[in-house]
Amino acid sequence: MGIRDTSGQDRPVAASSAAGRQRRQWLAYAGGGALVLLLAGWLLSGWAAGSRSVDASRLRIAEVRRGDLVRDISAEGRVIAANSPTLYAVAGGTVTLHVVAGDVVEKGDALAEIDSPELRSRLAQEEATLASLEAEASRAALDAQLARSAARRTLDQALIQRQAAARDLERNTRAYEGGAVAQVDVARAEDALKSAEIGLQHARQDSALQDRGAGLDVRNKKLLADRQRAVVAELQRQVDALTLRAPFDGQVGQVQVQQRANVAQNAPVLGVVDLTRFEVEIRVPESFARDLAIGMPAQLASGRGEPFAAEVSAVSPEVVNGEVTARLRFKDGQPPGLRQNQRMSARILLDTRRDVLMVDRGPFLEQGGGASAWVMDGDVAVKRPIRTGASSLGAVEIVEGLQEGDRVVVSGSDLFGDAERVVVN
Repeated sequence: MGIRDTSGQDRPVAASSAAGRQRRQWLAYAGGGALVLLLAGWLLSGWAAGSRSVDASRLRIAEVRRGDLVRDISAEGRVIAANSPTLYAVAGGTVTLHVVAGDVVEKGDALAEIDSPELRSRLAQEEATLASLEAEASRAALDAQLARSAARRTLDQALIQRQAAARDLERNTRAYEGGAVAQVDVARAEDALKSAEIGLQHARQDSALQDRGAGLDVRNKKLLADRQRAVVAELQRQVDALTLRAPFDGQVGQVQVQQRANVAQNAPVLGVVDLTRFEVEIRVPESFARDLAIGMPAQLASGRGEPFAAEVSAVSPEVVNGEVTARLRFKDGQPPGLRQNQRMSARILLDTRRDVLMVDRGPFLEQGGGASAWVMDGDVAVKRPIRTGASSLGAVEIVEGLQEGDRVVVSGSDLFGDAERVVVN
């Protein structure tokens, strides 16, 4: 018995089946090649469009639009007292407080008193010196009267002597004409008249000089007394200022000394707050400092309440940590219920530009210095030169380089580096 093989299962294969299998293999090879060519073409087109690609989720793109650009400044501020002076000690001494922090006071109320024996002693000494100088001035005035009286008496005597000499000359002249006296007596009478006239002239000059000298002496003494009187008045003012009084109706602020404490001269004692005049202090970026000016209109609001009209009342001349401090004053009366350090939102209106091209503000301004921007051309960002104008907190004016409807990369362009074209996926 023989072993059966598989020859019975073998069947001849037609030549057409082998040719079809070869054709399918060539088609597969052709499809793979075409796919490789397509992938290479896509990569080449991406390389030709831009030197790099960036994910769109990492960018912020805004559209150029036309409208009104309102230049304003928005900031958070706090309510402060427009008038809150600090009272200082005019001299060293012991402080006696009559109020505590938070007390409501009226103008002229005594808030504290400083006991300064040294200042009071100086006042007493200067008052004594003033009394002495006033006495000397009075004595000088009396001496001047005596000197003027003596000079007047001398002048009167000289005048009488001159009149007597004139009568004697007249009598001798008549007697000589009648032959009763000699000519020498007439000559002697003439000499006596001339002497009397000279004496009268000198008496008049002496009287004038005495009057001027007495007047100068009296004036000098009075000036010394007036000077000393000014010294006493100043010391009296300082002694009166030892009692610290409220400069206006308000409230006692911070008390900076303890009861019966010994303070030095010019040391702060306490502060007084004027509750009727409040202002709002804000801090704005340094870039807006040049645009701020006193008198600019503003709005102040607390929370979601109705805004109140205000205006810029002061702008600090210095920049601190990249910010400028400004103060806003309520224009039509301040709202009721304001409190010190209360938070308020402020908006300052700089100006309004009508019907201009603008785009949302972003970091691209600082990165390109306002001279260039990345504009979307389909899926490719192209760097384009531009020129910007005025800017606000939310938008910037476009003067040249862009048209309405253009899409600009306003944030994230720092990822583009030095490339001129970038693919945005």
